[in-house]
Amino acid sequence: MTPRFGIDTSVLVRLATGDPEGDFQRCVEDLRARVEDQGSEILASNQVIGEAYVSLQHYYRISDAEARTALVNVLTSGLVSPLNGQSVILALQSRGGPGLFDRLIADDYSRNALETLTLDRRMAALPGVRRI
Repeated sequence: MTPRFGIDTSVLVRLATGDPEGDFQRCVEDLRARVEDQGSEILASNQVIGEAYVSLQHYYRISDAEARTALVNVLTSGLVSPLNGQSVILALQSRGGPGLFDRLIADDYSRNALETLTLDRRMAALPGVRRI
């Protein structure tokens, strides 16, 4: 059975920013050893991705577009993958309409065969989301 690990926000932010360099290098070395030497799978949940997205903008003063690009780069690097797969990459790459958090929320509910209920018109445009 493949060993699987979930990372927290601090790890994803380090990988996205490379800052501080010492923590970044330690993360890369540890995760690379787990993936390449042990055949492990390293995953990031929607909650971690959302928190990292906010942290990149708030603490690192990175624009929305740059934050999304940095997260896509990490999550498609082969080192870390989104727990919910390709739908998260598509959410990060989407522009206009519902925001990233709305897309991640709808994605989580749909994975559990739930329809999302919202009062938000833009979010209601997503598949599996209904405006009440």
